[in-house]
Amino acid sequence: MKMNADILAITASYARENRLKSWWVTLSTFFLLATNLYLLTLDVNWMIKLPLSILCGFLIVRMFVIYHDFLHHAILTKNAFANILFTIFGYYVLCPKIVWRRSHNYHHDHNSKLFKSGIGSYPMFTVTRFNQLNAKQQRQYLFIRHPFVIFNGFVFSFLIGMCIHPLMVSFSKNKEAIVALVFYFTLHILVLINFGWMTFVFFTVIPHFISGGMGAYLFYAQHNFPTAKYQPDEQWSYLDAAMESSSFMNTNPLMHWFTGNIGYHHIHHINARIPFYRLPEVMREVPLLQHPKTTSLHWTFKLDHIFES
Repeated sequence: MKMNADILAITASYARENRLKSWWVTLSTFFLLATNLYLLTLDVNWMIKLPLSILCGFLIVRMFVIYHDFLHHAILTKNAFANILFTIFGYYVLCPKIVWRRSHNYHHDHNSKLFKSGIGSYPMFTVTRFNQLNAKQQRQYLFIRHPFVIFNGFVFSFLIGMCIHPLMVSFSKNKEAIVALVFYFTLHILVLINFGWMTFVFFTVIPHFISGGMGAYLFYAQHNFPTAKYQPDEQWSYLDAAMESSSFMNTNPLMHWFTGNIGYHHIHHINARIPFYRLPEVMREVPLLQHPKTTSLHWTFKLDHIFES
């Protein structure tokens, strides 16, 4: 499906937030997450804490998508309080603003380019390119895409990918990652010391395992599916990449809520300034965007997922 520049003009009218709604979705989600985290510190039966802990994991996913929209300047731009709130949240999920913005903007600008899509996303090689790698590089490629690594996304994608690795690459440019690490570990060590190991599991381990794994899988699945098209630079088009290499993840309404409509990923890649709560509206009203490639939350892993060239 070839897209033309008209689609940018069409979607531009949707790239306007309702400031009241932006505050509502932000503060209501933050309140639900904070309330659930507080309840997890109370001395109640583990059978009550377990569903609250799982719910926290899903609420972190929703809050992260809202945070992601803020960094795309889709909502609450130039607001000091919002900036403070989202900065703290970025530390809480080990995703400091400066690191995420740089890598994620790169992803948007190079999505589905064969040899430049690896920063901020999962790399994709042709069979020919994969066979040219040495054994260590091939193992690294397969390791990154292994289900164990993706489901442990909080460790590999956030702790390592968004904090430790950026500091190793350029300490001076990524000092904010130090603040995120100190904030995160101070908070959760205090939980462990003051409330014990069981509360620590419900407050920290389960929510971050769920949110990190789900976030990493969403990112993987929406750009790595059998019919996705990856192109060399000279054949690449931003608009075509949005439709041919970014999918619509067809889920139920509840999961669309928890994932902040990130399943409307092809529209997000067409215009990242559209607030997440307007993405369904765009799909309903713009016929050109109603026939995307689709994925689902069903497992779609293939460890040797490399193109035939």
